[in-house]
Amino acid sequence: MHTPLCGHATGSPLDYLKVGNQKGIHLMTFTCHIPMHQPSFGGQRIRMDRSQLEDYFQLVEEARKQGKACGTEVLCGIEAEVFPVAEELEEMKALLQAHPFDFVLGSLHHQLKAYHDWLEDRKVVSDEDIIRDYFKHLADAAQSGLYHSMSHPDVIRIYGTIDPGSFIPQRFETEIREFLKACATSDTCMEVNTSGLSKGVYELHPDPMILDWAFEEGVDLTIGSDAHAPENVGRHFERVLPLLYSKGFRSLHYFKGGKKHSTAIPASIESASALECL
Repeated sequence: MHTPLCGHATGSPLDYLKVGNQKGIHLMTFTCHIPMHQPSFGGQRIRMDRSQLEDYFQLVEEARKQGKACGTEVLCGIEAEVFPVAEELEEMKALLQAHPFDFVLGSLHHQLKAYHDWLEDRKVVSDEDIIRDYFKHLADAAQSGLYHSMSHPDVIRIYGTIDPGSFIPQRFETEIREFLKACATSDTCMEVNTSGLSKGVYELHPDPMILDWAFEEGVDLTIGSDAHAPENVGRHFERVLPLLYSKGFRSLHYFKGGKKHSTAIPASIESASALECL
């Protein structure tokens, strides 16, 4: 879940908490976008400034205190960047080391100028090559030890970097499985991001076929609604949880103090009240 500090979300953490309580969600983790000083990573249009970090911590702390009073645990995470040039992430790495976030998501935002510049500099122009490189970057990130879970893993298919019709998972099974194997061998989770059902090609992130491969490769999952407004908290969970169960998954995971914990996926949606919302 995000906060208004990211520049493209609405509602206070207390508003998100209220909706989560109404939906019976008793564990919530905020993951606002990490500061990046380079303008090509979007600036305050999509992320808080470094000077606003303490404001972020305070907002989440207020929600944590309120949540404790009403039986909901609130955790403080961050959505960190994935990028193929390690030098561009040095300041971010220092920030992650300096602050004990409960949970660190890893996201490659391919739509940003920084990534488009990278593609242009290396003359990566075809949709097929862009997709292959994208999943290679995710695999490298999973093995880096920086992230607890890789977020919206097939978001490459929306936001215009490629033609959405060119992303057919079966065509890129080798590259996607290499990413999944990297997650499994490094004990890095993959996020199931339900926001995809509300935008773009209106499909879950990741594609259900990728979920089949993830189960085969032994990948652990986190789940997130990627809420940018209070009414988005827990959206589509009632649809996605039975899907995950049908594919063989029996647990989801969350992180507290950087340590992984698991919670059972209920066989019926009626017993889903303890699941996390990110």
